[in-house]
Amino acid sequence: MIEWHSPWVWSLFIPLALIVAFGFKKHKKAGFKFSDVSLFKDMAFSFAVFFSRLPKYFFILSAGLAILALSRPRQADTQVQKNVEGIDIVIALDISDSMLIEDMKPENRLEASKKTIKEFIEKRISDRIGLVVFSGESYTRVPMTLDYPLLLNNLAKVETSSGIKMGTAIGVALANAVARLKDSTAKSRVVIFLTDGENNTGTIDPMTAIDIAQGYDVKVYSIGMGRDGQARLPVYIETPTGQKIKQYRPIHSKINEGLLTKMATETGGKFYRANTSNALDEVFSEINQLETTKIEVNQFTTYEELFQKFLIFALGLYLLGFFIKYIAARRMP
Repeated sequence: MIEWHSPWVWSLFIPLALIVAFGFKKHKKAGFKFSDVSLFKDMAFSFAVFFSRLPKYFFILSAGLAILALSRPRQADTQVQKNVEGIDIVIALDISDSMLIEDMKPENRLEASKKTIKEFIEKRISDRIGLVVFSGESYTRVPMTLDYPLLLNNLAKVETSSGIKMGTAIGVALANAVARLKDSTAKSRVVIFLTDGENNTGTIDPMTAIDIAQGYDVKVYSIGMGRDGQARLPVYIETPTGQKIKQYRPIHSKINEGLLTKMATETGGKFYRANTSNALDEVFSEINQLETTKIEVNQFTTYEELFQKFLIFALGLYLLGFFIKYIAARRMP
């Protein structure tokens, strides 16, 4: 893209136009009177006359190009350099059967969590994110990655704890999430921990897991899902014909707020209580603002001066006009 450093110089075109309009008037020349001009219709075009007029036009073009050169045309090349300082995040999601309790939209606690986590991931820019799931045991569903489509695809397939040990192993899950971050070189390392129960199983005590998180400088944002008290857990019973019938059995839902609060405060994070899907959305929105990716944008613009080309053309036209006027034209018959 061509820029003009001093476009005000273009005002010089005004006196140039006046010179062209009034300074190159035809001089009155001697002539003969003829009663009939038809005699000159068949006369050939005089190249010498045309050739003698060229210097005037070359001088005008030369002056115009010189004005353009004075306005300093230049080629601008702008480069943008982005320095992104990402965050490493591990999301630990409870998949125990109690997450099927239907007290959060769109369907239950688990689906509400998956929906909000999906929206959270889609808002991140260049952060590595991993997914750990747990009930009585814990495993890494997706290691930390920048492949968000892969992460979202795996998140969509998360179901409750069929095939693994029942219960809620908070200590094991936290230790597993921290282990995903222990070799991270990011300045900010975060675990977002979602559960709706109390620690009731596992080989690692929650306090030990908190100490491990502190040792690796991992910040924990803990979220207590759903309401405390009596609830109904959906169960499916298969009939002799193979049809599944949905029924409910009573269950007592209780969140250990004291433990989740300690997990957060001891590591520099924050504890949240999400009783509804709207509240869960607000929690992740706040975490999204607290843990922002640092982006520094540096813009560099380099310029290539082009006035030399205009001056060369201007000088060339001027010299050509000078040659025609004072040398070539005088030698023509």
